[in-house]
Amino acid sequence: MRQLKEISSPGLQQMKSQRRFADYGFMVAFFILLIIAATMTDVFFTQRNLSNLFRQIVTNGLLSFGMLIVILSGGIDLSIGPIVALTGIMAAGLQAYMWFPFAIIIALLVGITVGAANGFLVARFKLQPFIVTLATMGAIRGIVYVYSETPKVPTDPAFRALLGGGFIGPVPIPALIMIGFLPLVWLFLNRTTMGRAIVAIGGNEEAVRLAGINVRGHLILAYVISGFFAGMAGVLLASRLGIAQPSVGVGYELDAIAAVVIGGGILGGGGGSAIGTMGGVLALGVIDNLLNLFNVQSYYQQILKGLIILFAVLARRKEL
Repeated sequence: MRQLKEISSPGLQQMKSQRRFADYGFMVAFFILLIIAATMTDVFFTQRNLSNLFRQIVTNGLLSFGMLIVILSGGIDLSIGPIVALTGIMAAGLQAYMWFPFAIIIALLVGITVGAANGFLVARFKLQPFIVTLATMGAIRGIVYVYSETPKVPTDPAFRALLGGGFIGPVPIPALIMIGFLPLVWLFLNRTTMGRAIVAIGGNEEAVRLAGINVRGHLILAYVISGFFAGMAGVLLASRLGIAQPSVGVGYELDAIAAVVIGGGILGGGGGSAIGTMGGVLALGVIDNLLNLFNVQSYYQQILKGLIILFAVLARRKEL
């Protein structure tokens, strides 16, 4: 308590001002990016391109929601890419044996189970989240290749028509699903006891434990939610592509981390929001879309994403 009192009000105000400045700076940069997009190409604001843009950001949007919650808890989840591949393969492959909604449910349960395993190892044995999820990432990637006997698995046409290929008006159904989760994540983090506890754990785990809150259970919950969103992303991606490939998901964790950091998240816990993360997803989506329109090679895109993460972290270095 004494240490908390030593933090002066001007110091807190300065920290908040720095955070607002960084957030406003990224908002201005995003609007400048839209202006550049409008001036450099006539294709960007067409209905067809915007529809493609929203379909393309769905995977990263869902993954970023889960990554946000894990980062707010003070952790990180590097296993989401392989979970996307595993759940996509399962949702597609199991349709040969059962009605596709049941296949989807099983795939989501697999994602949740992997998340629970990650959370249990982190919370119960006090292992570093980076090491745990890195090990899980390698193990699941191997399981994906063992599970998939062929590189491509065709999906049920109804599976693709109802989810990945469906539209409500001009808006793709996967985009509506992603947007629908945005207020739910916001409500969870800001209006529920469990969400607030997860955020508090990332800020000061020992203080939360001394307050009598079940730290272990809330940490496991954070990774369970991340696993659920990764499973949902895998199902929707397989539905959109019409095939399930064991090689998908490589590098997806980097995109999710980038979106969270750009949106105001602080690695190690202590800051981040659902709305800010959605803004980060949109910013990355616009950048990817522009680079694709100008036929920029994918490895240059990865370089740019790495620089964006570095810049975003540096912009908030005084908050860490």
